[in-house]
Amino acid sequence: TSSLSARVHISSQRPLQYGWLAYMLGERASKKFGEYSKIFTVDGNLSSGKGKLAQQIADKLGMKYFPEADIHYQDRVAEDEVLMDERFNGFCNLERFYNDPKCPDGHSYRLQAWLFGNRVLQYSDALEHLLTTAFVSSLFFNAGVDHYNEIKEIGISEFLPPHLVIYLDVPVPDVQKRLQEKGEPYEKKVSASYLQNIEDAYKKTFLPEMSETSEILQYTASEAEDVEKVIEDIEYLKFDKGPWLEQDDVSFHHLRLFVQDKDGVLDPVAIPRFIPEITIGGAEYDKIYYEFRSFPGRNYKKGYNAEAGDKWIWLK
Repeated sequence: TSSLSARVHISSQRPLQYGWLAYMLGERASKKFGEYSKIFTVDGNLSSGKGKLAQQIADKLGMKYFPEADIHYQDRVAEDEVLMDERFNGFCNLERFYNDPKCPDGHSYRLQAWLFGNRVLQYSDALEHLLTTAFVSSLFFNAGVDHYNEIKEIGISEFLPPHLVIYLDVPVPDVQKRLQEKGEPYEKKVSASYLQNIEDAYKKTFLPEMSETSEILQYTASEAEDVEKVIEDIEYLKFDKGPWLEQDDVSFHHLRLFVQDKDGVLDPVAIPRFIPEITIGGAEYDKIYYEFRSFPGRNYKKGYNAEAGDKWIWLK
């Protein structure tokens, strides 16, 4: 029967994953580290050119580029051809946020919480990539007020900070001009006060705190155009501070175990607090869950869904 087939189908082979046995057999992260086995972040206000600079640095130094973690980050990681509806992505969207930032139904909070969770996942992906491959280094690009500061506040001490933070300092009037010229229709409604709050958060809180553990480079928009100069500045850095210097293969082993467990990574993010505006009931949750599982390719692990066109399932 179909139900019996489902039970057999679900017991598909699981790929090998790093664990204590690999460590006992001699796998060590430090043996694979090279000169640029590091995590860099490129930060700045909206439409400041972060993505472009991050991609250029990654290309020049042979690093892996992680684009901005948006609402659909998990869809993109899963390599879905079609992005899922907002019902399966935090019940939120940027257009609604910019059009009505003070919406009484808790939308702004849902958006912030969903983006925060996605950025935590992305940072864990960057760390996992670094500890797994090392020879292809990681570069992580983040938008808005950096979430690492939030991570520290809720006590995720297992994360290590980036080795380098690059900040693009673009004045608020210039940011507004860029948004008017190239932004989405809803981005053109962003107020100067909102953009100023982002800039103040970077300059007064984030950068001073990050300077204690990470190298800091700061550029204007015109200076960032000279990528060769940026690369030269990076090459002169000593990277002689921060908790990365205190790590050894044992701590890297435990960090790798932590960041590859995505459910565990998100556990501290899910604070058990009842907030009526953002809480859904059990019946509604069940309805959404089973609707999600009914989509082609969502019932079983990737490669084991006949309705999605997967072949030779029983031989895998």
